[in-house]
Amino acid sequence: MIPDLVPPSELLDWSLGRWLNPPLRAERGAAGELIVEAAAETDFWRRTSYGFVHDNGPALLAPLPVGTAMEVSFRLDLSGQFDQAGAFVRVDERTWTKAGVEMSDGELQLGAVVTREFSDWSVGPVPRWAGRQVTVRVSRAGDALTVRARADDEPWRLVRLAPLDPAAEAVAGPFCCAPVRAGLTVVFTGWRHGPADTALHPEH
Repeated sequence: MIPDLVPPSELLDWSLGRWLNPPLRAERGAAGELIVEAAAETDFWRRTSYGFVHDNGPALLAPLPVGTAMEVSFRLDLSGQFDQAGAFVRVDERTWTKAGVEMSDGELQLGAVVTREFSDWSVGPVPRWAGRQVTVRVSRAGDALTVRARADDEPWRLVRLAPLDPAAEAVAGPFCCAPVRAGLTVVFTGWRHGPADTALHPEH
């Protein structure tokens, strides 16, 4: 675990976010969770390999200034090809990052897509995360966006380090997409904000 790198965060109310592409349904559960149903054929992707541009996924976004971080937690229950959920960071339609868990070719994959005019994609299998609470953390410091993730209270994993212009105005928050099927519902259990990570690596 790297507690020295991840300062405490405070709960954000869902009402503080604004929807980019509102979902089919978004409602609060009895325990305060946010239940989101994504429409079919929703996704974020830009050009690379597939040749198309998709920018219609639902994302609930609030400001992410330099020096701050956000965490998005959700119950991992994905079953359809390319079902996905996690945290989304957006500057504009050509500059954004999505990070979280995606069902790809029958396996749960932890990864990120970083887009600067063209999208890239990196993933790694996380089959033991099925059915658990997953938290994705995006931390903005200087010219960098650091992405970490974990299941339940396990140690944080470094997912990605990506450039992000310190002068850019960015927003961030929970997202989910269903590129192939209808009926994807994601239960988001928490949305937090706080100070950025103190460093990329722990001191030894």
